[in-house]
Amino acid sequence: MSPRPVKHRCIRFNPDAEFFSPIPKRMASGVIELYRDELEALRLVDYKGLSQEEAAKRMEVSRGTVWRLLDSGRKKVVAMLVEHKELMVKGRSVHQKG
Repeated sequence: MSPRPVKHRCIRFNPDAEFFSPIPKRMASGVIELYRDELEALRLVDYKGLSQEEAAKRMEVSRGTVWRLLDSGRKKVVAMLVEHKELMVKGRSVHQKG
């Protein structure tokens, strides 16, 4: 039995930078990868104040997928701050919309 194909997520935001760090780069103790779909879910729900249902419609995914993206993204952002690591934004199975 083969795994389900990955559904492309609709992303409307592209950050100006790929790396973020709470401390100078030379002092960072590692890198945490935040995927663009996780960033988009965080942006829509935590920054823009949309409900998970509204964010799911904009991203063209289920509400459950948005919940999982938020859970994973929030853990990564907190880990970056607590563990003094860089945050690198990476792409995966997404399509950009204006």
